[in-house]
Amino acid sequence: MAESPPPPSRRLPAEWACQSAVQLTWPHDEGDWAHNLQPARRCFTQIATALSRYQTVLIVARDDGEWHAISRALAAAGAHLPRCRFVLAPSDDSWARDHAPLTVTTPQGPALIKFTFNGWGGRHPANKDNQLAQALHSQGVFGKCPLIESGLILEGGAIETDGQGHFLLRESCIVNENRNIGMNHSAMAQALQEWLGAERIHWLSTGNLAGDDTDGHIDTLARFGPQGAVLHQSCDDATDPHFEPLAAMADALRGLLDPTGRERALIPLPLPRPIHDSKGRRMPAGYANFLVANQQVLVPTYQDPADETALLKIGAAFPEHEVRGIDCRALIRQGGSLHCVTMQYPDGVVPADAGLPAQEGGA
Repeated sequence: MAESPPPPSRRLPAEWACQSAVQLTWPHDEGDWAHNLQPARRCFTQIATALSRYQTVLIVARDDGEWHAISRALAAAGAHLPRCRFVLAPSDDSWARDHAPLTVTTPQGPALIKFTFNGWGGRHPANKDNQLAQALHSQGVFGKCPLIESGLILEGGAIETDGQGHFLLRESCIVNENRNIGMNHSAMAQALQEWLGAERIHWLSTGNLAGDDTDGHIDTLARFGPQGAVLHQSCDDATDPHFEPLAAMADALRGLLDPTGRERALIPLPLPRPIHDSKGRRMPAGYANFLVANQQVLVPTYQDPADETALLKIGAAFPEHEVRGIDCRALIRQGGSLHCVTMQYPDGVVPADAGLPAQEGGA
């Protein structure tokens, strides 16, 4: 009998694995947030406050002034300040999902993989964001975890895993000449196996949300649940332009097997009513962009009738977690939502006393 291949030396954990911290890179007035800054900061404050109930919140601020101002806002919102930790570093923008490093498990313990971030194929400035992982690592906020540089261009929002080597990918933002020139599906699959322990990749060629300028990040479209299901963005309005591509994506997900060989259940998530930016462009509002954190799932909401249905469906897929809605209308008008502005770090990565403490009283 042929021997089974050895397990990969690296493995990207599922999002529901125990976490040491979640990173937020606070919005500031030098980037695209300038015209929407205060609503965005209020949303970030709500996210940080909710997260601080159960884990460390690692907040990237530009300088002392922002550190103190954010501390005051968190205190006023009722955040658990001892779990709010700060690091001071420059940034271009606030999409931590894409500029933060990814954590893999190895036989030697957790390690951080620093992929190159080029602003979603060169669409937006990203030089400061691309250097942020090194800035945080040099300040000791990742403890003793090594930071390993990869020459691969990859964003965290472009990948979804069940923690057992199964990956969902939207090929339009993985196999794309604006990221890694000359790399086809086979080359990218090999690279993802080497860096993240991807053993079985399910490539999606359809499904997208209007206004998404990431080339179709999977975290807006389809996500794994801890019981093997796939939660996917759907649309039941046949007159909506999303109807056909999202139905085609659901068809492509049918028959997908979990690691035990069982067919995965599909959980369709409703689509909220259209939300437009100040120029009238429809934005990529949806519910698949939720964040799984310690003991809770934070779900983007939009003051829409579909919010309640989305919360119930996600709650059913995560029965051991509290489900909490966060009003993300301020974020979606900037082109992203809740999962996009966060990055989780598994247990053993961020020490509880990392960085700088929140300032009691905002001194």
